Amino acid sequence: MIDVEPRALLMRPDLAEAALEGIVSARAYRPTEAFQTAGPVADVHDDDGNRISQLLFGEAFDSLLIEQGRHWGRCRRDGVVGWVDAGAVHHGVMVPTHRVTGPGGVLPLNALVDPSQDAGGDVALMPLGQFEDDLATVAERLVGLPHALGGRSEQGMDCAAMVQACLIACGRAGPRYTDGQAELGRTVAADDLRRGDLVLWLHPTGGPGWTGHSAIAMDADTVIHASGRAGEVCRQPLAEVDANQRAEGFDALIFRRL
Repeated sequence: MIDVEPRALLMRPDLAEAALEGIVSARAYRPTEAFQTAGPVADVHDDDGNRISQLLFGEAFDSLLIEQGRHWGRCRRDGVVGWVDAGAVHHGVMVPTHRVTGPGGVLPLNALVDPSQDAGGDVALMPLGQFEDDLATVAERLVGLPHALGGRSEQGMDCAAMVQACLIACGRAGPRYTDGQAELGRTVAADDLRRGDLVLWLHPTGGPGWTGHSAIAMDADTVIHASGRAGEVCRQPLAEVDANQRAEGFDALIFRRL
């Protein structure tokens, strides 16, 4: 048995990572090679060319295959598997010492840096191992940023990426998609909802790079979320967001407390 998210496994019928030899069936096995994001962000695509996520500056990418100018591998920070342009990453991984703590700089929120080596510009930094203490406070700083499916940065982020950014900033596990976030913490009742709780809607089918809708509670009646309908990260009444999501075929609300 493999106690890991199956979507994070690098395996296909013709090739799998060497760590899976004897566990999964493939015609060949190969070790991964470590790469790192060269610019502020690098897009991650699925086999059909849909953007499903992004790598942030300093994040590692474990490449199993390079083909037609693209790497196929896994984003080490959150386990997303996909394709990255070869020119968007460089070989080898530096050891970061700090994390970017706010939006609006040259490098995105939660980028990983060593300020003695990286020219990150005028960005607020926090040493690794130190974290924010309130998901909702981090979410409030993101209000007004544009919504973009598959995005994880200030240039555009989707709903699950917004929640992931807040989780990472607070030193929590940061699943990339709503279904993974729905497994964090414990379930709470609607009448017990409070600031900082996760507010989630799963979707029965989902789509490329998304499995539902994610938000963070500001209080019992209000959430912050990256809204495709509004085109930005915004604060809205929970009842309004719930009505919109249910009208679009999403499942019933899930509330999780960390």
